[in-house]
Amino acid sequence: MSSETIDYKDSLNLPKTDFPMRAGLPKREPDWLARWEDMDIYGRLREKAKADPSRRPFTLHDGPPYANGHLHIGHALNKTIKDMIVRSHQMMGRDARYIPGWDCHGLPIEWKIEEQYRKKGKNKDEVPVVDFRQECRKFAEGWVDIQREEFKRLGVTGNWADPYLTMDFHAERVIAEEFMKFLMNGTLYQGSKPVMWSPVEKTALAEAEIEYHDHKSHTIWVPFRVRRGGNAQMPLLDEEADYDGANQAILADQLHAARVVIWTTTPWTIPSNKAVAFNPAISYGLYEVEETQDESWTKPGDVYLFADTLAAEALEKSRVTRFRRVRDVSTQELSGLTLEHPFAGLEGANGFWDYDVPMIDGDHVTDEAGTGFVHTAPSHGADDYDCFVKRGWMDRMTYNVGEESEFLAHVPFFAGLQVFDRKGKEGKANRAVIDKLVEAGGLIARGQVKHSYPHSWRSKAPVIFRNTPQWFAAIDKPVGDGLDLMGTTIRERALKSIDELVQWTPHTGRNRLFSMIETRPDWVLSRQRAWGVPLTCFVRKGAERTDPDFLLRDPAVNARIAEAFEAEGADCWYADGAKERFLGADHNPDDFEQVFDILDVWFDSGSTHAFVLRDREDGTADGIADVYMEGTDQHRGWFHSSLLQACGTLGRAPYRNVVTHGFTLDAKGMKMSKSLGNTIVPETVVKQYGADILRLWVAQSDYTADQRIGPEILKGVADSYRRLRNTMRFLLGSLNDYSDEIRVARDDMPPLEQLVLHMVERLDREVKEGYADFDFQGVFQKVFQFATVDLSAFYFDIRKDALYCDGMDSLARRSALTVLDILFHRLTTWLAPILVFTMEEVWLQRFPGDDSSVHLQDMPDTPPNWHDPVLAEWSLSLRALRRVVTGALELERQSKTIGSSLEAAPIVYLTQEMRDKIGDDTEKFATICITSQIDLRVEPVPEGAFTLPDVPGVGVVFAKAEGAKCQRCWKILPDVGTHSHADVCGRCDGVLGG
Repeated sequence: MSSETIDYKDSLNLPKTDFPMRAGLPKREPDWLARWEDMDIYGRLREKAKADPSRRPFTLHDGPPYANGHLHIGHALNKTIKDMIVRSHQMMGRDARYIPGWDCHGLPIEWKIEEQYRKKGKNKDEVPVVDFRQECRKFAEGWVDIQREEFKRLGVTGNWADPYLTMDFHAERVIAEEFMKFLMNGTLYQGSKPVMWSPVEKTALAEAEIEYHDHKSHTIWVPFRVRRGGNAQMPLLDEEADYDGANQAILADQLHAARVVIWTTTPWTIPSNKAVAFNPAISYGLYEVEETQDESWTKPGDVYLFADTLAAEALEKSRVTRFRRVRDVSTQELSGLTLEHPFAGLEGANGFWDYDVPMIDGDHVTDEAGTGFVHTAPSHGADDYDCFVKRGWMDRMTYNVGEESEFLAHVPFFAGLQVFDRKGKEGKANRAVIDKLVEAGGLIARGQVKHSYPHSWRSKAPVIFRNTPQWFAAIDKPVGDGLDLMGTTIRERALKSIDELVQWTPHTGRNRLFSMIETRPDWVLSRQRAWGVPLTCFVRKGAERTDPDFLLRDPAVNARIAEAFEAEGADCWYADGAKERFLGADHNPDDFEQVFDILDVWFDSGSTHAFVLRDREDGTADGIADVYMEGTDQHRGWFHSSLLQACGTLGRAPYRNVVTHGFTLDAKGMKMSKSLGNTIVPETVVKQYGADILRLWVAQSDYTADQRIGPEILKGVADSYRRLRNTMRFLLGSLNDYSDEIRVARDDMPPLEQLVLHMVERLDREVKEGYADFDFQGVFQKVFQFATVDLSAFYFDIRKDALYCDGMDSLARRSALTVLDILFHRLTTWLAPILVFTMEEVWLQRFPGDDSSVHLQDMPDTPPNWHDPVLAEWSLSLRALRRVVTGALELERQSKTIGSSLEAAPIVYLTQEMRDKIGDDTEKFATICITSQIDLRVEPVPEGAFTLPDVPGVGVVFAKAEGAKCQRCWKILPDVGTHSHADVCGRCDGVLGG
């Protein structure tokens, strides 16, 4: 038969598939989303779990985002990681539930409504509170709907039809009930302490609502006179004088003539000064001014007290050109001093500041900056406050500054002046205080300093420390609930939970949260705002805060509140007659005041475990989540507040695992900002590349560190995607004629197929362990390496010959197809949690049908007998030897000696040990090296042979294959031309029916 009349290509078993190389994800992904919604994939998975009791529940509890704007790239990172966790655990045999949620109360949303009011010239305070709250609710509802669709577009699965909202009536009921547990267990109290306060937003802020920016502050050096001994200049003694005996009186007078100098960056707090602090560990001295420049606020003969390491700098600031250190000043001397306030005795002050200012010791005082003495205003500083609490001086707290950072009407000279105005700009208070100090002779120097200063993360305006009555949860007071397994106080329970009940990914999260809980103060629960769940409690009029009857603790009142909130929502707290309704007939409304502060929004989100995990049918039996997963900022946010809240009501942490991701940065590692023009918006990425590329970016990154993203990075991700898609396309094309009837048992397969199954067994364990440990980068890297290197570049490359050219019933071809079918099911399910759209496309290409979906599958169980260490050892030798051969042939290809490796018949020199490892089958080894022939010689490597340093004892000498080229399989073999089909080899002639 003439070879010219036969098109041998038609006789080959070439891959056949409609699976496109170009994905077209942006256009096609919405169709899959619609398909999943029509199928109700999430609901079907829940039904599947109900029918299989062996599927244990697995719940990732969603940290609620604020419903107040479009998604940013951090949202995409966060929700994608969560989705990978849920999907992977579902496909590993769990009943993986995901209830998305939203934080709907609090300042972020209230602030948006106020912005709308300001644009319309409308005053929030003139709007009925319930009307204002309804506007907040409507605003939040709108953004919930928008964000829900944006999250779904990323391929995130979950109970989108029934998410949780903190503003749902049942949620508001439970939040109130959780608060009332603190009321009833004795940890709730009203106190007065300085909190970070936003003059712009007129509310207290939590630490999690604070960010730090550079700010320029006034600096002042203020001398405090010693009250006893007056200000008369007394004779000074030389440093070498004998201070014993009779000189003690002179020393005392000398000290009484001096002035203690403080340094502060908050001049506006001077009117609230109540003490001056020193540190016994610091060396102090008495310094006399000898000479000054013009315009100095000091004069020769003035005597001041300073820390020795700071005296020279402070005196230089006050234009002193010469001074002398008179003597040491002991801690005992300092502690015996009583000072005068700088404004004491001022005309027009009506004695407002005519009180003693004690000297007190404090560990917070340092000699790193200032003077070594700290002006102490307990109403405006945390350390200051702690010093007064330690001494039981709570009656000395001041209430001089209002909610807009204005001095209140009772403060002489400064009433009405603000520290910061409503736009966050500096008010008149600081300069007025400085001017009054100059007038009173209470200043020796002034200046300005640029330093890191706390700002509100919403208004971006600076905040102040301000003493206000607030409601607190005591974290070191025994909780009277009997849930003492993890400790008796909230702090003990939290710290013990962190170490004994929770797994941390990464482990550094444990250290961060532990140190925060270890040192944190009592939890401030109250905010002075309108949109949120109110503190549902009543206080007895005229009672002191320390009175046991100050707070009304009545289970019947609490029950009435809970029932009303369930039916009407928290707005009913503000309705006319609410106090009478809730107090009922057992209490006289005239005896009680209703509290109208709202709960800190972190209490809302910290309580979500109760109404999501505990109360919902799709929650958890014990009210504990398997996973909480958020960004690292939530160690001071949601992880933190949830831990405190649950330890106060459940007695333990509400989670078993805490997973933390970093922040998203641009390609250069800079924080994204609209002003810099370096923001990456999820919607833009999805429109250009598709959501799967964004998800693959997440999977390829180490999410536990900060993430970088940019156009070039996304191009690299898209390239990895294309390579993986190529692998899946080859699988689909090769399996087009596979059926289970040709399946080959593992033990009947050639060693190469058994080797691949060994790789599958090992990788299957690694993939499942990686998913269980939330290591998506590790999972993807291993699967990608396997798919593109072990399969595409090794196994597929070798087995194309058998798949294309062997007869339909050949063992090699049937074994290869069996392995390809196994690989198909493993790769699609391994990768489905990451590439949700692409693996669905791959699955439907092979298994079309209305009810078909890869997301309804589990990752297949892998037989343990696929594990074969002997084959693994054989593989190492085989692949090492193959690398030497392919390296040698590549040089010949580059030099144009050959065009294809099938033109070669290399001579391979190797050791007996290597020969024993790979076996004697040269035809098999030629197939593995993709050459037509090969010659294996157990001989020393000749000079000039091609070698590789990491494969000792092996060398390759190139030789061309002998014979003619088979026109069907392209191998060059001696028998070509000796069969009934004149231009094919014996194998191909047999397939053709020779």
